[in-house]
Amino acid sequence: MKLLFLDTPSFGKLDLINAFEQLGFTVQLFHHEKLHEYCCKEFDDDFDDFIAQDCYDFVFSLNYYPSISNGCNRNHLKYLSFVYDSPLVSLYSYTLINPCNYIFLFDKALYLDFAKEGITTIYYLPLCANTARLGAMQLPYDKRSILSSDVSFVGALYNESHNFLDRMTDLDDYTKGYINAIMDAQMKVNGYFFIEELLTPDIIASMKKSLEYHTQPGGTESDAYVYANYFLARKITSIERQNLLKAVSERFDTKLYTHNPTPTLPSIQNMGAVDYYEVMPHVFKNSKINLNITLRSIRSGMPLRAWDILGAGGFLLSNYQEDFFDFFVPGEDFDFFDGTEDLLTKIEYYLSHEKERKDIAENGFCKVAKQHTYLHRVRTMLETAGL
Repeated sequence: MKLLFLDTPSFGKLDLINAFEQLGFTVQLFHHEKLHEYCCKEFDDDFDDFIAQDCYDFVFSLNYYPSISNGCNRNHLKYLSFVYDSPLVSLYSYTLINPCNYIFLFDKALYLDFAKEGITTIYYLPLCANTARLGAMQLPYDKRSILSSDVSFVGALYNESHNFLDRMTDLDDYTKGYINAIMDAQMKVNGYFFIEELLTPDIIASMKKSLEYHTQPGGTESDAYVYANYFLARKITSIERQNLLKAVSERFDTKLYTHNPTPTLPSIQNMGAVDYYEVMPHVFKNSKINLNITLRSIRSGMPLRAWDILGAGGFLLSNYQEDFFDFFVPGEDFDFFDGTEDLLTKIEYYLSHEKERKDIAENGFCKVAKQHTYLHRVRTMLETAGL
């Protein structure tokens, strides 16, 4: 069997290709510069020509692309999409109901929203890890000190100087006050993202006047969705991550792996960005405690970072996300924190209980290896699509 695999810069791409090949599939890569455009004749013609050159059983992509869905619909091909990003505005497209689609979402709360609307092309499927690859990776002993630390965090702080919300320099005082108030309220609540519900028409109109968002033709996303998830959720996450890391780094040996400078975190060791495949697993293996601080637009799902930590055999300490508890037991496979003080208390506890910490990390790794690898997920997707 042969599949057409969308060749885009995506975490997990190599692991998925490997899983398909292990199951006997031949993988043909495809890329196009106009991929992100919903309606583009140049893309449509090139895609149809490419498809006509060979016989494919289905098309696969990480994340969802309306242009690919329409192309598969025209060519009577099944389209399998495994979504690992959130927010993902392309999900809000009329193409979502194309009968060729089998779209797998890692966030159960988001899946349920679509399911309640009667969308039958959406399925819930958590992310995963390649434990065979991650477990086999070993860093030479003389280099371990470079990546070792008591606590580490790998991820963006969304602290770039021109993030979306900070570009709104001409908001009126009422709108600024309202936005700050609902962001402050959201930061006090874990497990439920309510910002979108609180953006009134007047507030949205003010935000649009300051920095307007334009939907693509065929896009169905609401203004409230865009401003809540792309503007405010990222700003909330930026504040939360910096506040938590500041508190942690002032008490514990802490390394941060991120793209941008962090002048507001003078006690942290900013190690810069690391390669996803070659270096990041070694960070997880050589850190006593690996933090997960989830992007707020991920409603209930386990982000890929959490799976990669567990799959590398690292100890995971995460903020509360409901989907964790479908698969893992806190205090047995990982642990979670609720607020700054709880985070500091648990870091201190696990740093002083080495055997318990290592046992938990081993349990998490074994559970992922037995039930949650890319091979498991590929088999589920194929079975769901009747392939």
